[in-house]
Amino acid sequence: MIYALRSRLASPETLSRLEALAQGAPASAPVSLRLELGRSDTDWLHLLPGHLPSWYRARPNHQEFRLGIGHALHVATAGPNRFGALDNAFSGFCQHWRRNGPALAFAGFAFDTANNAPLPNALLSIPAILLENMAGNCSVTLTSAAGRLSQAAGEWAHWLSQSLAGETPRLLPSRPEPLAERAWIARVNGALRDISAGSVDKIVLSRSRKFEASGPFLPAGILTQLIEQQPTGLIYAYGNGQQMFLGATPERLVRLQGRKVDVDALAGTAWPGSLALSESKNRHEQSLVVHAICAALSSLCDAAPSVGPIEEHMAGRLAHWRNRISAEVNAETSLFDLVRTLHPTPAVGGFPSAAAQSWLAAHGEARSGWYSGGLGILTPDGDGEFSVALRSALIDGNMAELQAGAGIVAGSDPQHELAETEAKLGTLLAALSSAAKSSNSISA
Repeated sequence: MIYALRSRLASPETLSRLEALAQGAPASAPVSLRLELGRSDTDWLHLLPGHLPSWYRARPNHQEFRLGIGHALHVATAGPNRFGALDNAFSGFCQHWRRNGPALAFAGFAFDTANNAPLPNALLSIPAILLENMAGNCSVTLTSAAGRLSQAAGEWAHWLSQSLAGETPRLLPSRPEPLAERAWIARVNGALRDISAGSVDKIVLSRSRKFEASGPFLPAGILTQLIEQQPTGLIYAYGNGQQMFLGATPERLVRLQGRKVDVDALAGTAWPGSLALSESKNRHEQSLVVHAICAALSSLCDAAPSVGPIEEHMAGRLAHWRNRISAEVNAETSLFDLVRTLHPTPAVGGFPSAAAQSWLAAHGEARSGWYSGGLGILTPDGDGEFSVALRSALIDGNMAELQAGAGIVAGSDPQHELAETEAKLGTLLAALSSAAKSSNSISA
């Protein structure tokens, strides 16, 4: 497959076809050429670059694997109007987008509106090279601004040789963190006091743990493990050329196809040895999420959203409640309108949203990278899908920061909530351990 890819990139016909597509286009207009490569079972991870911006998105059980390399065009923003800014930028890209077939943009954003380190707070990008494998059918989509086609064509082959390689590192033993755990439990008790006082119904608190390896982590190996361990989830990654944010999430934030919208209401957690998923605390959490999503969607719909039956959804060793919610939105509603309206759901922020957000800000809630924000793909026609960035790790050289959260409601037990975060952290810890082939004993 790599031979076929390099051959297409080196062919003079490829540049000629791009130039024909760009004829008469503004210099800043995106020009995309899609080329079929044949059949293969590749997931493209062997081409994941180490020193270039990159995006990865896989749905293993749907046989969908996508790798984006480099930015043909991109825009980064922050602040309260970040989704509106991305929406306007994407509309501008689409106005003159020249293409011979399907094309995609990627986007990602942080939980709050101000976090800009180490990743942009909100980012939209059309990748220069988009490699896709859809049910075994492989293709590459090459994109450049119309005014720099010749330069871009000279870069593509070089970029494909920038994959991150090296010796597989050992995961070093970690130390218990009793002080950090006690501090987190104190925050849970503080949340419970305010919930009892009636100022808020639910607050989602996150915590993180850092792990070190004997050498730089290899994200491709971690993603490979997540594909094997979480085949029903969305496996995702974004790299800025130095750090890489990656993970496996069970939760779709929103999908838009034409005017049809699909949303996952997902809350409550159970794992081997925990309280049953059917416990009242888990049911209460789920009801808050369903209510909030339906209320948010109603502002964009003429008819009430439809709520599917509650079902148990497995994500590796964890079980969650899920309701599928669907609706038909007004014709002028964009995907970013939906993201702005739905984020943050009570599953990642709390309920009511404004009160929970104020509580988190006042109590110094800090979330690294895009954890509990979102990542998505968009088509030039306006369709697309965003997922909530859960079960994540922020990789920086030989350091990995893992994050997880738990929803605090009336009746929550702080020790049980701590155990829930440990169970969630276990998803990425298992992938790190397997990828590193470590025999070290790592504390839970």
